[in-house]
Amino acid sequence: MYVLGVYDVNVKRVAKVKKIFSQYMFWVQNSTFEGQLTKAQLRNLTNQLETIINPDEDQVIFYTIRNKEVFDKTIMGHHENEPSNIL
Repeated sequence: MYVLGVYDVNVKRVAKVKKIFSQYMFWVQNSTFEGQLTKAQLRNLTNQLETIINPDEDQVIFYTIRNKEVFDKTIMGHHENEPSNIL
């Protein structure tokens, strides 16, 4: 499945959360990652994030799409990274 992950976490935890996301997905822009994951990979990612985030202060949202081809993505302006399939 194709997954879009976004987060809004306390600045004290941003680096740790970004590092965990980077192990599974591709950085798109600040606090936004996307990539192709299996159910097991998504479960591992969420389990790792649960050990870092504070649910009273932080928020992580995952949008799962069964197939990358069923949505359109429009990028306006400069973009740093284009997701690839290196995983």
